[in-house]
Amino acid sequence: MARLLVVDDESNLRRVLSALLGADGHAVTEAGSVGEAVAALAASDFDAVLTDQKLPDGEGLQLVSALRERDGAPPVVVITAFATVELAVEAMRLGAFDFITKPFLPEAVRAAVRRAVERAELQRENARLRDEVQRLAAAGQLVGDSAPMRALRDLVARVAPSAATVLVTGETGTGKELVARAVHALSARSRGAFVAINCGAIAESLLESELFGHEKGAFTGASAPRAGVFEAAHGGTLLLDEIGDMPLAAQARLLRVLAEGQVVRLGSTTPRPVDVRVVAATHRDLPTAVREGRFREDLYYRLAVALVAVPPLRARRDDVPLLAQGFLARFGAASGRPNLRFGPEAIAALRAHDWPGNVRELENLSELAGLLAQGDVIDEAAVRAWMVPRPQGGGTPAPDAPGADDESARERWLGTLPERFELRPLLDTLERELLMRALREANGVQAEAARRLGLTRSDVAYRLRKFGLGGPEGATGD
Repeated sequence: MARLLVVDDESNLRRVLSALLGADGHAVTEAGSVGEAVAALAASDFDAVLTDQKLPDGEGLQLVSALRERDGAPPVVVITAFATVELAVEAMRLGAFDFITKPFLPEAVRAAVRRAVERAELQRENARLRDEVQRLAAAGQLVGDSAPMRALRDLVARVAPSAATVLVTGETGTGKELVARAVHALSARSRGAFVAINCGAIAESLLESELFGHEKGAFTGASAPRAGVFEAAHGGTLLLDEIGDMPLAAQARLLRVLAEGQVVRLGSTTPRPVDVRVVAATHRDLPTAVREGRFREDLYYRLAVALVAVPPLRARRDDVPLLAQGFLARFGAASGRPNLRFGPEAIAALRAHDWPGNVRELENLSELAGLLAQGDVIDEAAVRAWMVPRPQGGGTPAPDAPGADDESARERWLGTLPERFELRPLLDTLERELLMRALREANGVQAEAARRLGLTRSDVAYRLRKFGLGGPEGATGD
């Protein structure tokens, strides 16, 4: 049952509409003027408003315009006997949801009300999702209310207060760093530093220096002493991301640091005590790597005191609407488009997708969809245009883009461009994502990433500077 406000100066017509809509189970309130309607809207919440255009103290479009400024305003259907193209265009410009001309058929009114109520329900759901995302983010929690995410939050809450080393496993893009940050935030070390390093994105020749530090003259280019991440995280938490990509030599030194609680910088013989809780993360199968001799067994058991597995997004599809609307709301707030939202069909398509890139892929798709959206509601076609199919038999997923000579497919994929279209932000987003994907697959080696992208190494270095990616994920190395 929906709560409706019917505004018309003709009492007979109000009674007809009230009876018609009341028979469908709706609760109807009547108003005979703009003033009465404003008073009713101030006193109660409504799911939709039906208003005549000509009223004794003004016009129905005044209500449309006034309601547009209110958060959570109900959709407005305008009814008029003086329909013109100009009036209809003006009504829609001001924010009217629908436009009905007199005389009207009962089914036309029912259909308009049904659509308006569905819009109101969607608006409320979007608002709830945005509030939930903000609440969870403010509380430092992992977003999602599915059974796998509730279990994950419970496990993190139990593990965090201890001093145990934690190993976080999960596919790329599932949010392993977020789990590590949650462990830190809920621990006794929360006031200390949280330091993260991507072991797979740093050249092997530089990794030990990054981890343990070095003294002046320790190697060519070491012009000054430098502390490593263990010293930087003293009193706090250190995330060793992509630990499965760490070379065996560095694994041996890491094991010693964990066992002794002290580091020795490269070029030094002096041990330095470090008080650090280590959280390691990987997308690799470490037990298999141990059996194949690529990962030390003793280090594995030292790290896996507490084992936390992050589920892939396809295993918690109920969380997809919450995450997608949250990412889109964040993009909309940053870009001055707070009313952006996914339509019901788009949400259904998002839930059905397998998400080979997990939450990171969903975040990128949500931002791209928002960037290209011509209106506030993003439809199914716009969502499917950017979905990455799950690879068959291995390999790297790639966008299902049409061929260069398939004009009709390109039209379906890209849609119709609006009158004004900002191409540069879209190209920058795509370029950055492809660059980061190539670097991840090349283990941070710029020369290999350049080869995969068909660029020179200097081209890759320039783009890393352009996007401010000079940190661990953008490390250089041949």
